[in-house]
Amino acid sequence: MNYAIVFRLLGYVMLIEGALLLLPAAASWIYGEWFVLGVFLITAAVSAAIGYTLRGIKPQSKVFYMREGFAATSLSWIVISIVGAVPFVVTGCIPNPVDALFETVSGFTTTGASILPGVEDLPKGILFWRSFTHWIGGMGVLVFLLSLLPLTGGSHVNLMKAESPGPQVDKLVPKVQSTAKILYGIYFALTVLELVFLMLGGMPLFESMLTAFGTAGTGGFGFKNDSFTSFSPYIQWVVTIFMILFGVNFNAYFLLLLRKFNRAISEEVRGYFAIILVAIGIITANIYSLYNSFGEALRQAAFQVGSIITTTGFSSCDFDLWPTLSKEILVVLMFIGACAGSTGGGIKVSRLLILGKTLGKELKQALHPQVVAPVRMDGKLLNHETIRTTNVFMGAYFFIFVVSFLLISLDGFDMVTNFTAIAATLNNIGPGLAQVGPMMNFGSFTNPAKLVMIFDMLAGRLEIFPMLVLFLPDTWRRF
Repeated sequence: MNYAIVFRLLGYVMLIEGALLLLPAAASWIYGEWFVLGVFLITAAVSAAIGYTLRGIKPQSKVFYMREGFAATSLSWIVISIVGAVPFVVTGCIPNPVDALFETVSGFTTTGASILPGVEDLPKGILFWRSFTHWIGGMGVLVFLLSLLPLTGGSHVNLMKAESPGPQVDKLVPKVQSTAKILYGIYFALTVLELVFLMLGGMPLFESMLTAFGTAGTGGFGFKNDSFTSFSPYIQWVVTIFMILFGVNFNAYFLLLLRKFNRAISEEVRGYFAIILVAIGIITANIYSLYNSFGEALRQAAFQVGSIITTTGFSSCDFDLWPTLSKEILVVLMFIGACAGSTGGGIKVSRLLILGKTLGKELKQALHPQVVAPVRMDGKLLNHETIRTTNVFMGAYFFIFVVSFLLISLDGFDMVTNFTAIAATLNNIGPGLAQVGPMMNFGSFTNPAKLVMIFDMLAGRLEIFPMLVLFLPDTWRRF
């Protein structure tokens, strides 16, 4: 383990977080929240000071491999969550440190699961920071770092692989830093575009920013106690469309800009939109009798399907009151998730396609052992490493799911609550059903159960492996 380079990277991350904390401080200053302003400024100063100290570490070697990439990624997300929780505790908005950490991890991992029974009375600066964590975590802290700093060494793609969602990560252009800049450019442009559309619908600038942060990061923290129930149909449709757009692989947008339309509309993107359309159609028909018109049923179905499959977690109604079929479809969408290379969570459409194709290959070879049946995606042969990694990911995913489900069951809640709580946190969704439904919260769980779900949120956002390698002794040995 190259400890020096890992600590140096943590230093850069803390410097960046110190700078980012100035934005909610500015919001507090604008709204005259002087105590909250002081808390943010002090937290920013401490974070920057620690970061500056760590940044001064001079590693003998500036090249790092997957071990360092995984460790730096996991530790970075843990550190930014701990620092990010400080304003919640010190301001008294969330006095319990475990609750504050839960809320902050939920923000950075773009989960949107909350322990707060109400949010409308929170200071504006806290509301801004709470939603801004979604935007920071959506594309990734280290991807942001790579876009800013000309780090030396030949293995920086390992940082992007460790943090970016999906079974494989491709560079859009030869240089990793240029790829990171392109991704953040697209991310920023789409965020601003949504902001404009929301303001055109009459939403104030501050609320539009919070909504755009949550949608872009596919997070789900609301600034109203009823989430988006009380907003106009226009606002709900804008949010629906942009939730779905942010669930698309960002490589597709880059290819569209290059006019490579055939490559942009990949198998995964086609599968993603097909799943959405089918789910909306079935749910609309199933809930039609609950609403006054077909249009309203369609809007509610589209909003919730878009929110759940992209793992955003906003809600336009209490879907826990929907018929069983509709709720079951939403639970299935929790596991499917969005596209690889998007800001969404879940297993990812690409992994499910790979698993389906691999199953087809194995069935064909079971009938005809001599037949060669290669697995292809978008006409390209998938290498054995990608298939193996996908299978291992699924094994680890279900192992963590089952263990977490059993651990939180000690709190004594019903099976639906426990199952959907883990589904909502491991897949970075936010709301579940029953006691963790869209109009409820996670505050009733004990601290140990919340710590389990904090791990699940981090594991889900970082695609499991970076968190698991922290428990391997080999990770920490010097070679």
